[in-house]
Amino acid sequence: MAILSDYEEDQQHQQYSSSKKDILAEKEADATAKKPEEEEEKQQKENKLVPNKDNGLDMENYSWGQSLQEVTVNVPVPQGTKSSLLLCDIKTNSLKVGLKGQPPIIDGELFKPVKVDDCIWSLEDKKMITILICKRDQSEWWKSLLKGDPEIDTQKAEPEPSKLSDLDPETRSAVEKMMFDQRQKQMGLPTSDEIQKQELLKQFMAQNPNMKFPPGAQFM
Repeated sequence: MAILSDYEEDQQHQQYSSSKKDILAEKEADATAKKPEEEEEKQQKENKLVPNKDNGLDMENYSWGQSLQEVTVNVPVPQGTKSSLLLCDIKTNSLKVGLKGQPPIIDGELFKPVKVDDCIWSLEDKKMITILICKRDQSEWWKSLLKGDPEIDTQKAEPEPSKLSDLDPETRSAVEKMMFDQRQKQMGLPTSDEIQKQELLKQFMAQNPNMKFPPGAQFM
């Protein structure tokens, strides 16, 4: 067993303390580096706005809403405006809307690319421009209409409930059955499967009148 002198012990202690300080300094440096990133992420989250009822935002001069497939933009114009006086230029990555000869009401780069050939616009009641924009990527929500505009919190966007008429026959039948069974359970009544089993049991009993069935017999 080696015996260390007081000097050697002191040197080892200093080396250990120095290493410990270096490790602590590295951890503090990492924490300091991460803090601005975390603060920035937190700030960005706090700056996001709650979407309007149409999953978009009401801006100063227009409003917009969206589904996963489309974006709808409504731009008020003076009452009595004629369509010939309007400018509506929809491109794959940009949108420009306004009155001819005047500064545009909307002018900028779209949040995501669109299908230009499927986009349409119209003048409603000579006072509102309505633009229907078809998204190229129909699997995500837009955070804003134009890049650089205030962004919404897309986690609070609510998808539109599907209409039964939009479903294929097989899916529609399954959904209708599920809805029926849910209503029956709420009222304490038999589900569609239970009703079917009861009908089969009645048919079997009718076909076999000489057989004896215990009370409350069920068709499994």
